[in-house]
Amino acid sequence: MEGMNWREVITADPDIVHGQVRFAGTRIPVSVVLDCLAGGMTEAEILREYPTLPARAVRAALAYAAELARDDILPLAASQ
Repeated sequence: MEGMNWREVITADPDIVHGQVRFAGTRIPVSVVLDCLAGGMTEAEILREYPTLPARAVRAALAYAAELARDDILPLAASQ
């Protein structure tokens, strides 16, 4: 599946926000946008709340999270 290239929007630098993955040109960690989405905010609401985010930020955050979900196997608790 062809998706957006999140690497054009997302970066990390050990000297900025303690090395957290963030949006290029900002100090906003990707986790902030993912938390907003998980909390029910829309893309438009997020971009209004964080006006320094590039327009592609929300889609880039989702593409980044999707790649992590495909690549990493996380141990999950057994269903009861």
